[in-house]
Amino acid sequence: MITSTTGPQPADFADVRATNLAVVLRFVREHAPCSRADIAAGTGLNKATVSSLVADLIDRRLVRETGLTENRVGRPATMLVLDGSPYAAIGVEINVDYVSAVATDLAGERLLAWRRSFSAGESVNQGVANVAAVIRRVVNRMAKEERQVLGLAVAVPGLVDVNGTVRIAPNLGWRDADLGGDLAKALRDPGFAIQVDNDANLAALAEQRFGAGAGASDLVYLTGQMGVGAGVILDGRLRRGRLGYSGELGHVQLDPEGPACRCGRRGCLEAMAGVGAVLRRADPSPAEIEIELEEVVRSARAGDEATLSTLGAVGAALGRGVSIIANLLNPQLIVLGGYYVPLAPWLLPPARAAVLDGAIAPQAGGCQVVASTLGHDAAALGGAARVLDSFDSGRLPGGISRTS
Repeated sequence: MITSTTGPQPADFADVRATNLAVVLRFVREHAPCSRADIAAGTGLNKATVSSLVADLIDRRLVRETGLTENRVGRPATMLVLDGSPYAAIGVEINVDYVSAVATDLAGERLLAWRRSFSAGESVNQGVANVAAVIRRVVNRMAKEERQVLGLAVAVPGLVDVNGTVRIAPNLGWRDADLGGDLAKALRDPGFAIQVDNDANLAALAEQRFGAGAGASDLVYLTGQMGVGAGVILDGRLRRGRLGYSGELGHVQLDPEGPACRCGRRGCLEAMAGVGAVLRRADPSPAEIEIELEEVVRSARAGDEATLSTLGAVGAALGRGVSIIANLLNPQLIVLGGYYVPLAPWLLPPARAAVLDGAIAPQAGGCQVVASTLGHDAAALGGAARVLDSFDSGRLPGGISRTS
């Protein structure tokens, strides 16, 4: 925690103030409505510094006063809440058959949520053109609402390195694509930062900020799309690995004699517990998956024995993979997302049983397996969450005042 001092100011005082502004803003986001005294007590900053910082945040329209409260000891206090009405964060997900876009305000309230069809196998250039067209429409909508776009984060189903380069996205047919740079060019240098990350990573951020795992410090998100990927949050931080390639749980081998996987091996988790296993086809058509899954749900509800048997086997295989995570990372929550969500009533019971059986620690070390409540927008919403997370690192809109 950064605290103010009355002695000589450090050379990087502007950075200290920027960090303190972010500390105060985060406190308001997590505890609103709250008073200046609440902020001082909760952050360790002195009252004079808090008053100065709050005034700055009000000037930036990041925080606003919302009246007095008398439900406390002593004088009534002026309460503060997030404002952020002039700002928006944008997240986009590129998937094999759709592009989704979400814009939120600073509190995470959705300003819009769009979904458009997309064709896997398009060249990178064509894909960039189509995605840029969606982004341009979102930016134009925000401009009409007089909102400044703070940033954009794009989710991709594949390996994305720490520099944001899409090294391989097999389901899209893309390799070594500078997606962020290409989008910036297509948007003609839009004036805000463009970040690119793996879809599971961003969905994990969404779950931690907005979903079933809100506030959880140790959480793993499983994508449940055409592939099975994992976004890992430990000790409150997203863990990408040295090069950014962590989370490829779908290609953990469960059974060397199992069904063939698209990676060329046999018995991978993705082959045994992915969408293809549910539909009993190794390579289902992306355009038909949702329709076919709706039929699976109808059959399961009707008690069809073959369907229930398939879902039971898929859930058990999924639980075996989850038990590996439970043993290795001991997370508080493992969240099933994507196409797993509508199938959760039939997948969760065998998955949970397999986790309890496969985990070494009693009761799986307290790990809970739940279904996402964020739907198919999770990765796009996570893109917006990543932009909002930059506030917690001190990157606020506007210049930093040097007055304290």
